[in-house]
Amino acid sequence: MSHQVYAFEPPDRFVVGTVGEPGERTFYLQASGGGRLVSVVLEKLQVSLLAEKLDELLGEANRRFGVPAAAEPATGVVDNDPLSAPVEEEFRVGTLGLAYDVDTSTVVIEAIEVGEEEPESESEPEPEADGGEDEEEPEPAEHLDRLRVRITPEATRAFIERARRVVAAGRPPCPLCGQPLDASGHICPRHNGYHRRPSTE
Repeated sequence: MSHQVYAFEPPDRFVVGTVGEPGERTFYLQASGGGRLVSVVLEKLQVSLLAEKLDELLGEANRRFGVPAAAEPATGVVDNDPLSAPVEEEFRVGTLGLAYDVDTSTVVIEAIEVGEEEPESESEPEPEADGGEDEEEPEPAEHLDRLRVRITPEATRAFIERARRVVAAGRPPCPLCGQPLDASGHICPRHNGYHRRPSTE
């Protein structure tokens, strides 16, 4: 079975967004451009790690290649709009690959479909400032679909900032165990099962 590569080089828009209420949110990566709209599902932890690793990649590109925009915040209009409709899942993300292409001064992000034996929640993007070499290593299984985008450092910084806002917009964490708090509280393992309610302060 052949795999599908959804390539946007560059996209008109590339964002993280959610569908659903806090506590029941589904996280999406969404790319659009050229009359196409592609949405893929990933975990909240993957979004947080992606933002963190992209931030590291920009810092490395700045140190190694002197990319001034990589260390600067995005300028212009902040994209806080919801995901574009219709939001239709193409696949669930298993692994994320990142690279900086010095030849084109762009960041390459690849979201690869979860494999049959690959746990979805344990994938961590690996940043690579590779000087323009093959940004697709390690090569995933040929039958897996993937979403590939190529964006500028400025667009990457805007993506990071939005991703962090989206993650932070969920349920507040318990100050004791760090698990998300529901409006009715939760069973806190640090309190031996005590039903802790969120603070109203």
